[in-house]
Amino acid sequence: MLKVGLTGGIATGKSTVKDILKNLGAYVIDADEIVKELWKDKQIQKQAEEILGIKVLDEKGNLKVKEIASVIFKNKEKKKKLEKLFHPEVFKYIQKWFRQIEEKDKTAIAIAEVPLMIETGSYKNYDLVILVYAPKDMQIKRLLKKGYSLEEAQQRINSQMDIEEKRKYADIIIENTTDLEYLKKQVEKVFKELKEKSIEKANN
Repeated sequence: MLKVGLTGGIATGKSTVKDILKNLGAYVIDADEIVKELWKDKQIQKQAEEILGIKVLDEKGNLKVKEIASVIFKNKEKKKKLEKLFHPEVFKYIQKWFRQIEEKDKTAIAIAEVPLMIETGSYKNYDLVILVYAPKDMQIKRLLKKGYSLEEAQQRINSQMDIEEKRKYADIIIENTTDLEYLKKQVEKVFKELKEKSIEKANN
């Protein structure tokens, strides 16, 4: 089985690439979805509230996503502490998922989409790292289109490792700089390579 890490910066198109790979036959898991599940844990909620200094649920029991984002993008220390709380749990979840996939399919391409795998060092646990790339000005434009203010867009981009720096850690770079058609062609080519590598690995 081939363990692949999929990463990128905010608004580079990671999720689009993940969906294309899934349609082509890869197994995929999304760290953000795991985090959503972890937020339901009462113990995690309690620890997060201590870190953030705010209530994380509203009166209806829904997660206060905007308020939490506002705190962590303005306070790097709190952001780091929150990441320290979640990352080990996300990592454990992904490792368990990898084992389950391998048991049923030795030639599987198992892809974990993890936005901060380079920052946390967990990229070292994958056979290959794919980076979905778009330059910073394009990231900002896409966030503005989604309704973020320029300040909010810059805060979010600056809270992550520079996308140009991330390129150094990638085994494969997918450029998401033009249209969906061009992106699909690149992903199809990459999937073909991954398939060959997964078969080769299973036979060794």
